Amino acid sequence: MRVTVLYDKPADPAAFDKYYNDVHIPLAKQLPGLLRYTVSRGLRDKQYYLVAELDFESAEAMQASLTSEIGKQTAADVENFAAGASRTLIYEVEEV
Repeated sequence: MRVTVLYDKPADPAAFDKYYNDVHIPLAKQLPGLLRYTVSRGLRDKQYYLVAELDFESAEAMQASLTSEIGKQTAADVENFAAGASRTLIYEVEEV
């Protein structure tokens, strides 16, 4: 199961990057059951500044992680650096 967060271009990219790298990533990496956390920058689609992908073993593992105390803190933290400027997609991933 994958959670993808699409972040719009921030008004202050340097401040966004500093907060995201120094505060949000360390917080999110504490999510229980997190298997992989990747970040993509420099997207050709200029609508999005950064894309974060978080992988979990299953829908149940993702749900437990996101509803844990650290999951709630991580979700609430987005308002500190990207208030109203992100979208979240949740979906199954299948290797083919």
